Amino acid sequence: MKIFSIFAKILFILCIPFFLFTASIGIAVNSHWLYSAGFEKYNIPQVTGITVPELNKAATGLIQYFNSGDEYINLQVIKDGQPFTLFNDKEVRHLKDVKGLIRFDYWILIGTFAYLLIYAGFHVKRTANKKNLAQVLFGGGILTLVLGAALGIGILFGFDQLFWDFHLISFSNDFWLLDPNTDYMIMMFPGEFWYDTFGFVAILTLGLAVMVGAMGGVYLRIISKIRN
Repeated sequence: MKIFSIFAKILFILCIPFFLFTASIGIAVNSHWLYSAGFEKYNIPQVTGITVPELNKAATGLIQYFNSGDEYINLQVIKDGQPFTLFNDKEVRHLKDVKGLIRFDYWILIGTFAYLLIYAGFHVKRTANKKNLAQVLFGGGILTLVLGAALGIGILFGFDQLFWDFHLISFSNDFWLLDPNTDYMIMMFPGEFWYDTFGFVAILTLGLAVMVGAMGGVYLRIISKIRN
């Protein structure tokens, strides 16, 4: 029974960084303002010849697609006054793969959240159990900070290689090798956009980790003062 308790505690601590990281990715994927900010920052209307309202419509379409049951995306915008199919066949197939990764992220998010919720539910009734819960929250927050800091350093000093390796590991085909001169997906979302997005995910994860660790740490401090 003691071994099971130790295993459950370790698993809880390990689940925290996965939960916070996948939650941050989910927030980024569904944050329309993140897309719009990138369009403005990197002059995407000028690069693509597509107006800001149409780019924003495309961003909305992408978010809806990632959360829909559709296998493939069929996204049209108005360009030069005419309806225009935004993504070619290669881009559509790559977006299907991207959607698969996003769904995988959602499943990890749901699974870790369910375990964290169940574990916490068994530790909120008694003071001794609450102390144990505070300890694992603090430990999970610290672990997430360490991992998040490592990710942040990787982004700052080796983003290009990190981004390249991510694609090699995540995709079993070469649909992600797009041409910035002809493929609108990479025109709309250049490397600099992904640098900002990865940074946003890292910073958000670190911020959430501080909050989780602080909850555990503050409770432990209060308990310590009461006993003293």
